[in-house]
Amino acid sequence: MIKDEVFNKYFTDISPKICFNKIGVGETVIFLHGIGGNKSNWHRQMLHLSNICSTISWDARGYGDSEDYTSDLTLDDFSTDLNHLLKFCEIEKAHFVGLSMGARIAMTYYLNNPSKVLSLTLCNCFYSFGKSMSKQKQDEYINLREKPLKEGKTFSDIAPAIIRSLVKPDCKQSVIDELTKSISMLRKTPYLKCIKTAFNFDLSEYLVDFNVPTQLIFSTHDKLTPLNIGETMHKKIPNSKLNIIQDAGHLSNLEQPDQFNKILFEFINANLKN
Repeated sequence: MIKDEVFNKYFTDISPKICFNKIGVGETVIFLHGIGGNKSNWHRQMLHLSNICSTISWDARGYGDSEDYTSDLTLDDFSTDLNHLLKFCEIEKAHFVGLSMGARIAMTYYLNNPSKVLSLTLCNCFYSFGKSMSKQKQDEYINLREKPLKEGKTFSDIAPAIIRSLVKPDCKQSVIDELTKSISMLRKTPYLKCIKTAFNFDLSEYLVDFNVPTQLIFSTHDKLTPLNIGETMHKKIPNSKLNIIQDAGHLSNLEQPDQFNKILFEFINANLKN
């Protein structure tokens, strides 16, 4: 596991204050973690890209070292936070990389701020909770995450079942340990708010409006967001490219970082403006 001390750590200056890591110079790539993650999940990718660009990975509001908040949550709130982050760092435009919830945040941000997005990398995600996921998968998503917490279970209690549902069957123990650590860091109230934003998420009618280079990354053993979702997104999103990570589940950047980094590096490098 990469030590956090390798990365510079900063906080934005508008509440809720957002904590982020930054490394590298040049055009900026911003990494957005999934619903059970934090900024450290992207450290391998940040190091891999830091020779050609500046890389930033945040803790979303209510996650990791970022501040909590008392209001309700919509995905537009993450767009507001991203705009504060860009202003704080004096960044006009950036490339955005998001996995799962992070991809939903990135897609929403693009629709709200298309002029600030140079490219999108959307990984292991759905474009609609209701239309791209079966009723069985929707129920499983809720029963593994929301229901146990509301019944009084802890994140330590639910971590093993969640991880089994996400990773490939023979996932390395080191990856499982890293995921267990990420889940143990979650805070109940912000996490439940994030789950709620997934239920009504539906961009199925807007994918055709995406007008920016888009890299789609899906995995052969992803049970939550299987390949057919990526294939549908590829058909609908103009100027998109679909790559498949072999022998990985939902968390492709952690399970197969070498494959993931190769795809990401080639895409970002091809779309750098400088």
